[in-house]
Amino acid sequence: MKNYHTHTFRCKHAVGEVDDYVQAAAAKGFTVLGFADHTALPDNRWLYMRMGRAELPGYVRAIEQAQGTWPGLTILKGMECEWASEYHSFFEDVLLGQYGLDYLILGCHFFPHNGDWLSSHYEVHSAEHLVSYTRHLIESMRSGLFAFVAHPDVFGLSYLNWDKNTEAAAKDILGAAKELDLPLEINGHGLVSRWVESDQGPRPAYPWLPFWELARDYGIQVVVNSDAHKPALVDEGLAEGFDLVRSLGLTLANMEHLEGG
Repeated sequence: MKNYHTHTFRCKHAVGEVDDYVQAAAAKGFTVLGFADHTALPDNRWLYMRMGRAELPGYVRAIEQAQGTWPGLTILKGMECEWASEYHSFFEDVLLGQYGLDYLILGCHFFPHNGDWLSSHYEVHSAEHLVSYTRHLIESMRSGLFAFVAHPDVFGLSYLNWDKNTEAAAKDILGAAKELDLPLEINGHGLVSRWVESDQGPRPAYPWLPFWELARDYGIQVVVNSDAHKPALVDEGLAEGFDLVRSLGLTLANMEHLEGG
């Protein structure tokens, strides 16, 4: 069992230190555990849901210490990042370069709209918002920095009903993923724990089934992760996510290249 999307207490909305997740993963028979906590940013932006810049060395050190303590488990150093052009060199030169992270994942939690940054979780309320989210996500995907895209359909948490706008957004995102050969994530945390009520009935906020039904037509690659926020939930939604992959006939990405360091 493998998971490439794990958080720690440093993001301020998860609990547990690196070693707590490693112990839980080892007990559940994992072979690979990748940490991808919400990245520190050079300007300490959005600190309410990420580590500060000063916490970055401690995060990396905790993972490296665990690598030495648990040789039977492949433990990877990653980060979940919101891309913006002003952060590109920091991600490339500092995270991947100076700190030698194994990979970065794209988590588009915010997007620019009419001069402001809006929340992809809570502020996608109109077709115009959805267009701005989709445009920024695809621009971020084109940066070339990321191993895969976390919860690309996260807009389903606040844009509640599937319609022509969500279909257009999904097709644009899927088309870009196919063009770039960039895997998209089926998110176990969203599948199990983030349900919403809509006019079309209750459903997981993400993964949103119509999005992934469309994905079958694009031949994209997918990765299933837990997006763990508690050590006990290190395998949250993995079984359900793989069931979804099988039922829809989606193609699993081979992520073994990340494990070589």
